[in-house]
Amino acid sequence: MKGTREMLQDARRIVAKVGTSTLTHATGKLNLSRIEILVRQLADLCNQGKDVVLVTSGAIVVGTSRVGLSGRPRTTREKQAMAAIGQGILMQVYEKLFAEYGCAVAQILLTKADIDNGKRYYNAVNTFNTLFEFKVIPIVNENDTVAVEEIEFGDNDTLSAHVAALVKADLLIILSDIDGLYTADPRSDKEAKLISLVPEITPEIEELASETGGDLGIGGMSTKITAAKVATGAGVPMIIANGENPTVIRKIIAGEEVGTLFLPPQG
Repeated sequence: MKGTREMLQDARRIVAKVGTSTLTHATGKLNLSRIEILVRQLADLCNQGKDVVLVTSGAIVVGTSRVGLSGRPRTTREKQAMAAIGQGILMQVYEKLFAEYGCAVAQILLTKADIDNGKRYYNAVNTFNTLFEFKVIPIVNENDTVAVEEIEFGDNDTLSAHVAALVKADLLIILSDIDGLYTADPRSDKEAKLISLVPEITPEIEELASETGGDLGIGGMSTKITAAKVATGAGVPMIIANGENPTVIRKIIAGEEVGTLFLPPQG
């Protein structure tokens, strides 16, 4: 009988989310060598016959870098404009790199309204399923060019969890700039231990990611716990792992004990 991690080898539909810090250098320019490794891992999964979805961040930062804006844009109209610029650059890079490995890609931009509206939700489901039939990798981002507070997810961790639920994924992988969920903030506490398995998201687990319970919320861990609640609530296991070296995806699918695995409720 396979163990909990070994069962991930059987995942047939995988959603991978990659954050801005993984995709870019400190300069805001794209980290092409890391993106190339990421693409190779996902293309290899696709070549194995698995359905793959990539949820990508980075459009606003890349757009900001392209026009030479100093600092992150603050106004909504500036963010929307930078997203419009950066999204095209991102897709151009992904299209080129995935094509080198024989994989076709498609762009899907979503807002929360697309998930909340029944008709638009089912249209999205049909689009994803049709792309899977054609062995095309959907590349998803929030539609930042039109999203305002009322219809935005707010972060791509949450977006990726909703996408994983929408496509009925077998696994959601969130690549971050940290190895997983710790018992304390590893940046300030040398005694902090990585939590390998979270069978249930308890108030204690949520407290670890809150700003009051520890500084992990500063690194975006709070949004990842929220994402884990959405994903596992839909029956999708989720892993947080460090995206500094995207070959970690291969290790996850092989059943190796890396990152933090969140399990759906049992029974």
